Amino acid sequence: MTKIINIPIADWNQTCPSAIHEHALYELEEGGVLFLPQLGFTIGEDEAPFLSPKIAGKSKNVSFDISTRKLRGSSVSEAEIRPLQSMMHRFAIYSNDLLFNLLPHYKAGIIQSRTSFRPAQIAERLTSWRKDDTRLHVDSFPSSPVQDKRILRVFSNVNPKGLSRRWRLGESFERVASRYLPSLSSPVRGISQFLQLCGITRSRRSAYDHFMLQLHDRMKADMNYQLNSGQMNYEFPAGSTWITYTDQVPHAAMAGQFCLEQTFYLPVASMQDPSLSPLRVLERLTGRKLT
Repeated sequence: MTKIINIPIADWNQTCPSAIHEHALYELEEGGVLFLPQLGFTIGEDEAPFLSPKIAGKSKNVSFDISTRKLRGSSVSEAEIRPLQSMMHRFAIYSNDLLFNLLPHYKAGIIQSRTSFRPAQIAERLTSWRKDDTRLHVDSFPSSPVQDKRILRVFSNVNPKGLSRRWRLGESFERVASRYLPSLSSPVRGISQFLQLCGITRSRRSAYDHFMLQLHDRMKADMNYQLNSGQMNYEFPAGSTWITYTDQVPHAAMAGQFCLEQTFYLPVASMQDPSLSPLRVLERLTGRKLT
């Protein structure tokens, strides 16, 4: 079962002793969730109006790209765009500082991706089973292949009413992969080039991406797994932050509203123990190279 590891950090730019570095890195790569109960992200008075589901319109979330400063999925007015960008840019910077201080082993390889703000109430969102994040799953992106990289995410609950964000957390990745691997098909020769040429994917989809997409879908579609597999509930209170590899840890967001999220990519080769990555686990189980 997924472990929750408390990390005593109260500042986004806090320098950590080597003992915390080593403990956090080991537990994270083993498939744990690093929980920082004292680390909250402060919403300024001028940003308080953004704590409304209306700012995302019909979108699942508002996203921000720190490299281009572009904001997507927002329905705010022209006058509100800049302060919303500023809030999300600040979370992106804080998350980057946090990882550099807590996980310095990753500093040379980490790649910062999009920042997301999820203002909607999870329990009220209607969507298809494939996009339903209340079902246990591991992350994989249809249009954005990761090839040989990990998906590492930082989450922060900024609920102004003090409400927790409730997750379900599942079994080890290897156990889930072993369960579904016999039903997964191998990629058709030439399909990755075709998908990229047609603009369906932003880059080449590796065999690893192919298997992970199927695993994501099999998990979400299997109601017996959703109801009866080994799992636990965990509540992340308002004013707390947590970090995990969402491509490795089976997770489902069940309830909560107002969460900031920062995505990072990390090459498997930059891990302390690459053998623990989903890529290496799947390569061992399939007996073939997948990138």
